[in-house]
Amino acid sequence: MALLGSIDRATPDGRRDYALLVLMFNTGARVTEIVELKASDLELTKPSSIHISGKGRKERICPIWAQTAQVLREYLEERGIDPREPITVFTNHVGGPLTRFGVRYILAKYLKKASDEQPSISKKRIHPHSIRHSTAVHLLKSGVDLSTIANWLGHSSVNTTNKYAVMDLEMKREALAKAKSFDAGAEKTSWSRDPGILAWLESL
Repeated sequence: MALLGSIDRATPDGRRDYALLVLMFNTGARVTEIVELKASDLELTKPSSIHISGKGRKERICPIWAQTAQVLREYLEERGIDPREPITVFTNHVGGPLTRFGVRYILAKYLKKASDEQPSISKKRIHPHSIRHSTAVHLLKSGVDLSTIANWLGHSSVNTTNKYAVMDLEMKREALAKAKSFDAGAEKTSWSRDPGILAWLESL
């Protein structure tokens, strides 16, 4: 992701923003799920995962890459956050919980910075939900099936022909292994020409 490359990780805010965006891309979590995340929701020892309290009080566990877990460990240590405590993970300058609008501001800031280096990016409309969409596309390109992705994102259905499948954590870990890097290339498959799948992606 070009946005990640535009973040100055030499600053405390930069390291927070990097941890935030990496976690959002890894999990595809809704912005409200991320800003409400507590340190005690994180399991950063192998195999790493996070507990997400989702829409309609639905809960799910999402595995995370080892790299993501390391970024989060360093972030929590720097901030003096005990991972066993129900303390808000992402906070603003005054120590309050980061808000949805705060995340929008962070994205806009790095979009501008990235577009200065790559002008073509300035034409893109990127908002918090765009990252969720990117996660779904990344998983699709990596060969993960639609029902798995729907469960991963906490989405109740894919379309009329795909039943919602309840998955265990091990199945999600297998899916994560398929999409093991941010820039994993994959051939364009039939889903990219399927109107139903494209409409579902837009609904995320």
